[in-house]
Amino acid sequence: MEQYLEIGKIVSVFGLKGEVKVQPWCDSPQFLCEFDTLYYKSGTPVIIEKSRVSKNIAILKIKDIDTVGQAQAIRNRVLYMNRDDVELEKGCYFIQDLVGLTVTDADTKQTYGKIIEVSKTGANDVYHIKSDDGKMYYIPAIPQVIINIDLDSGVMTIKPLDGLFD
Repeated sequence: MEQYLEIGKIVSVFGLKGEVKVQPWCDSPQFLCEFDTLYYKSGTPVIIEKSRVSKNIAILKIKDIDTVGQAQAIRNRVLYMNRDDVELEKGCYFIQDLVGLTVTDADTKQTYGKIIEVSKTGANDVYHIKSDDGKMYYIPAIPQVIINIDLDSGVMTIKPLDGLFD
């Protein structure tokens, strides 16, 4: 499993004091604002002095970025979080950990394919499954369908709704 996970991208400068707007690549801009330290891809720590949410974006004040020019210089950089900095509730997973799981039927043991993407629909997430023959299936991430997720063995066990794989 990856230790550092993408959490957002610096998209523009905000104001005159070196603050930046960050497009969240996580559940919400509020979640992104909970971190005191984020990281660049190189592993270099990015100390967050202040953060707040404005509309659907996070506004961050990064230590040692104090001018518009300095903020401009870090535009388009991706920020990462350390998975050790987050305690997930039981039954919650990082999307990056779900992508690549093999999806099997709880009753028939049939393999449907691998998860290649996760979409957020508002009501529930949707898992995109690609079969070995290239066919795409979409399953709702709801308790009636998802029976078990075993990250160690790389398998998600499901009970498909009627007609889901017809």
